[in-house]
Formats: sequence, C-alpha cells, structure tokens
Amino acid sequence: MKGKLTVDLSNQISTIDNRIYSALIEHLGRGVYDGLYNPDHPKSDDNGFRQDVVKAVKDLNIDLIRYPGGNFVSGFNWEDSIGPKDKRPTRLDLAWRSIETNQFGLHEFMKWTSQTGTRPDMAVNLGSRGIDAARNLIEYCNFPGGTYWSDLRKKNGAKDPFKIKTWCLGNEMDGDWQIGHKTAAEYGRLAHETAKVMRLVDPDIDLVVSGSSTREMATFGSWEETVLDHTYDDVDYLSLHRYYDNEENNLHNFLAKSIDFDEFISGIVAVCDAVKARKHSNKTINLALDEWNVWYHSHKQDDETAPWQNAPHLLEDHYNFEDALMVGSMLITLLKHADRVKIACLAQLVNVIAPIMTDDQGIWLQSIFFPFMQVSKYGRGIALVPRQTSDTYDSKDFKAVPYLDSLAVFNSEEKEIVIFAENKGEQPMDFQTEIQDSQVSDIIEATQFCGYDIKQTNEDQQMSIQANNKVSLSDSKITATLQPLSWNMFRVKIAE
Repeated sequence: MKGKLTVDLSNQISTIDNRIYSALIEHLGRGVYDGLYNPDHPKSDDNGFRQDVVKAVKDLNIDLIRYPGGNFVSGFNWEDSIGPKDKRPTRLDLAWRSIETNQFGLHEFMKWTSQTGTRPDMAVNLGSRGIDAARNLIEYCNFPGGTYWSDLRKKNGAKDPFKIKTWCLGNEMDGDWQIGHKTAAEYGRLAHETAKVMRLVDPDIDLVVSGSSTREMATFGSWEETVLDHTYDDVDYLSLHRYYDNEENNLHNFLAKSIDFDEFISGIVAVCDAVKARKHSNKTINLALDEWNVWYHSHKQDDETAPWQNAPHLLEDHYNFEDALMVGSMLITLLKHADRVKIACLAQLVNVIAPIMTDDQGIWLQSIFFPFMQVSKYGRGIALVPRQTSDTYDSKDFKAVPYLDSLAVFNSEEKEIVIFAENKGEQPMDFQTEIQDSQVSDIIEATQFCGYDIKQTNEDQQMSIQANNKVSLSDSKITATLQPLSWNMFRVKIAE
C-alpha cells in the first residue's frame, strides 16, 4: 500500500489560529467537581485545584476554555457562583438532572485559567434568561469599576477586570432538549439584542452565535441562514458541534467519517458566504467548532445513573485506540479548514468525554490525549494545502476513502515543517513526502502511535508515542513506513 504527500511552502491554507487548540469544561458529571476541583484531595492546592490535572492541561497546550457549558448554561444563574462560598445557593441542574453546589464559580474559574495558562471563553444563558443577565455579567467581568456590578466584583476579591474577550451567545438553541429552546427567528432576535447590549458595555469583545447542534437536525442549514440574517453584523463567529461514534462496530466506516466532518465544515462555510453575498457585506463570518469529539461509550451507563446526585459519573467514555485514530483524523480535518475554523474546543477536558481522567490515586491519560497533544504542540504556524495520493477503500457509507490522511504545517520561526499522517489501513504503507522548492536539511523527529488492539483502552497507562526508525531523507524527499492503523508525526528542518 502506498501514499504520498506533496508539500509546497507557497501553497498555503492559512496561519493556524492558536484557539483551534481549545476545550470545553462544563458543570456536568465529574468535569469540575472531582475533576479539576477537589479541595479534599491530597494533590490539590489551597484553591482546591488538582495540580496533577493542571500539569496535564498544560501538557495539552490548551488555549481557550469554553465555560460553564454546554447544556448547563441554559439554566444557570451566574450570580449563584460569586461571593462567599457559604452563602452560595445549591440548585437543581435541570440540564443533567444533578445537584449544583456552586462551590466552583466564576472567580474560581478565572483563577484556574490563570494557573493553567488558558483563557476564558464565557457562555451566557439565553435559555432561561437573556439580555439583562448577559449585560450584568459582562459588566461584572469586564468593566473597570465605579458601577454596581463592577464594584461587586472588587468586593469579591478581583480588583482588576477579568477582560474576557470571547463570549458565546447561548448553547445549542436549536435543540428541543435545551432549556429555553427557540426557533431560529426567536433565537436570532434575542442573540441580536443581547450582542447589542454586550458591545455597549465592551466594544472589543468577540461574539459567537449558536449554529446547528448537529448536521442531522431537520433545521440544519436553514437555522444558520435565519440566525445570521438577524446577527450577521453583530457577531464574529458561528458555532458548530460535531460528535462521531462507532455504535455499529465497523472500523473502516468509523474512520471514514472524517469525510463527513470535512463536508460538514464546508457546508457551513457555504451557508455563511451565501448570507454574506445576499447582504452585500464585506465581512466574513468564521467558525467556532466549539464542541467536537468521539462520544458514545457511556450512553448505557448514563441511562442507568440515578438523578439528583452531586458530581455523578456521567459521559465517562473510556476511549480505545480506534477512537484516538478518529480524533487524529478530525484534527487533520480541522487544520485543512484553518482559513475559516478559528476556534475549536475539544469536548470536554476532564472526566467527561475527556482526554484526562481522575480517580482517588491520581490521573490517567486516555488514548485520545496523544494525537491531540502532538498536534497542539507542533501544529503551530501555517497549514499547507495537502496534495495527496493514496490507495482507497469503500466502506458502508463512503466511497473511495483514502487510506492516508495527511497534512503539513510550516513553522517559519523554527524553520521546520511538521507532517501529520495517519494510516487507516490494516497493512503497512510506503509513505513519501516530497518538499518542493525547499531544501530539507535534517529529520528532527519521527514518531508513531501504533501497535495496539483497536479496542484497547489506556487505564493501565501502557500507551505511548514511540520513535519511528523506518524513515529516511534524500533530496528533500522523506520516505517512511507507516505501520498499520497508525498515527504518525515527522518534523524536518528546512535549510537556511
């Protein structure tokens, strides 16, 4: 089996926005409590933040943290989460039918982002609430002082404004499972008016308006068109969410779903640009893919979990090796759309459909941690157009699926090209990368993630990135063997 990637530094997609390596943390299950926050744990600091989790988050090079949801935000009163902890009310969380103690709130979140080197992406409640709560929240967070809400922030211990830049106008408002579900016209009007007052408080913010929660929604496409009709001049990004599963236990069809992911993104771009043309606008709306991942392993467990618990075990998928391959392929797809996808949040970060899991002893890293960690660390710079050839296969739902998924990134500061390549086949692949119009002086690093049973998980922490010794360089051509069902990375130095 053969595959080839041709790289030309002049054939560029776009500079990769660092926010493409972001994540979602929601008040859901053990995502916050028992996850990043556990005051009684021996590995927690004086703030109650688990330091083993802090280190793992830093290793993932996360930029934005979307918070506090997710479905949770549509029933959330943000005022419950500020002030003395012994005065904060305990509430019913109707989104996940859990008990919310509000012991981890807005100020704790801001301290945690500072400690992890991440930045906040704050969601406002446009389900059960609306304009007034949103304008008060941004005043509390971003206004310097001298007003009721900004002075209350100071009284609660934060003298300086939080200066939160990115704000989401609600969450998945197209879904009837959402508290305060609305039609596209209802949501579009509310989002427009909310954006207007938020910008009056702080004109420098970035706003994300909610797109379709899934491609399978009956309103997919028409929802985006109607919402953007109302909000095109008000917002900067349109959100989209996408999860994949292998419920049918068909490996090759599962891995082929990256084609659906690619078509999904392209379709949303087309809708945005159609609205732009119809409005005769010079403004381009970019995308915030602020929820994406594999999600399905925990469905049965979640159905059997009793409601109204504190921090119940919900959405705790234990990811296997084939899931890591799918996540790797989705990451490559995101980079292929770096010209329009500027924000992307892996959903989620700790315990809940997450790369990082906690227990009483410590943490363990899931299979999906490894490809995300490599791309977030080395996928910085300019995404290059992937001119690729590969053997193909047909699956249940897709035709002519390339066995090879690949893309190169040029890091001009480091004078290196980083190649990400996945072999979706069950045979070794002879893989060649040809660098055109540039001289490769050295192979800095060649790694592979492979050799595991597709159903193997990583509770025993035996998974790791390994060196790939079957790689050579000759006349700016890199030749390598990609092992069956493998995720690979090659870093090469460009001559001065």
